[in-house]
Amino acid sequence: MLAVPQFNPIINRRALLVASGLGIAGLTFGKPAASRAATKEIAGGKAKSTILFFLCGGASHLDMWDLKPNAPDSHRGPFRPIETSAPGVRLSEHLPLLARQAHHLAVINSVGASVNTNDHHAGYYYNLTGHPPDQSFVSLGNNRTPFPNDWPFMGTVVGSKCAPHGQLTNAITLPHKPSKAPYTRPGQFAARLGLEHDPLYVHGSLEEPLKFQAPSLVLEGDLTPARLQERRALHKTLDAARLQFDQFAGPRTWQQQQERALSLLQSAGATDAFDVAREPVALRERYGQTINGMSLLLARRLVEAEVPFITVFWKENEKIADKCKSAGGWDTHGNNFHCLKEYLLPEFDRCFSALIEDLAQRGLLAQTQVLVTSEMGRKPRIGDPRSGGVSGAGRDHWTHCLTDVMAGGGIRGGQTYGASDRLGEYPADRAVTPADITKTVYHAMGITDLQATDPQGRPYNLLDEGKAIAELF
Repeated sequence: MLAVPQFNPIINRRALLVASGLGIAGLTFGKPAASRAATKEIAGGKAKSTILFFLCGGASHLDMWDLKPNAPDSHRGPFRPIETSAPGVRLSEHLPLLARQAHHLAVINSVGASVNTNDHHAGYYYNLTGHPPDQSFVSLGNNRTPFPNDWPFMGTVVGSKCAPHGQLTNAITLPHKPSKAPYTRPGQFAARLGLEHDPLYVHGSLEEPLKFQAPSLVLEGDLTPARLQERRALHKTLDAARLQFDQFAGPRTWQQQQERALSLLQSAGATDAFDVAREPVALRERYGQTINGMSLLLARRLVEAEVPFITVFWKENEKIADKCKSAGGWDTHGNNFHCLKEYLLPEFDRCFSALIEDLAQRGLLAQTQVLVTSEMGRKPRIGDPRSGGVSGAGRDHWTHCLTDVMAGGGIRGGQTYGASDRLGEYPADRAVTPADITKTVYHAMGITDLQATDPQGRPYNLLDEGKAIAELF
């Protein structure tokens, strides 16, 4: 359950920046063109909401979606592909529950997402924005923090083009913000679109998977909604006087953030949407009562609440970090196959198959686009020198080829699109890029106008590259 919104009695800038999700991209660099109609019925789009499930760390395409049983031992791995509910679509043997839902899935095995560092920061940026990373990712490495003039996250573009939600925000991210400071991943913020379009970050924990909380949105002490309203009136009077002297974009953005946070604080309907404990125990068990499972269940509740874009970043489990030579997620530098078989794939199989099944049974899949991606695939040749070489049984970073999976929102299920080469190293047939995937997300949401304006009023395009993959629909 989302904790009753907390808020400092003195409404401070730090709290409201956290309410929007971020305090580092605070310049208003530009603004989107006119918002999309509230009905969202623009030609080409059937989706009213998108759920992005991002597998933090770099999920192995070769051991989940694009297995190569005829590859040499140096590449193949022990897992075998299995038949599914869709003829011609084959998944890993360790995804048996998802195999029953394959008739809903489009498996895209030809995503070429090479980046100039072959590493996490750049991979995040490319796959979340559709824009290849610039040279600063090479020169700064892990110190390349998010910049105010970065290209915006696809979820914030969708949110900026949709009519404002009545109670919630248009883009919500959970259950964490990757990665631990100071290594915050670029690409997950509105950046040049302006702070007002940043996602609302809702945090969850491994220890309390039913509890979700928006940081710093908590009423403290004896502050009640009524007293908060009184203070709001006082602050509006003070702000009006201050704005007579200061007409720049920053104060206007600050005022928008005030209104946004206060609206959330006073909306019982908004907090109810986050209460996954209201769901039947049997359904929670179907998702798996882990933080990732409950995050996907919450994502479904937010779809029902008509939030346009919901992002679930896979929450790493640090208890298995040493076993996988990773941060406890999909960055399986060592012991790749054991970690996938015993930990990662069973949890993913349960929660993601439950999401697809649940959306379909409720009649929501047709209007909900689902995308699974990651910042990279894994290196086809087994053995990372940093983790014992071949004997360490790990897979290193590999941005040059990965698999994305899409479902719903007009996507035709039961298909495999494109192919990688015989070793899974590079796309070989119908190659696409993250720009194409991003454009496909926009197409499914009915967003065709990607124009925005910079602070000088000059128009620019939010994503010139790529085109929607029309064959998927």
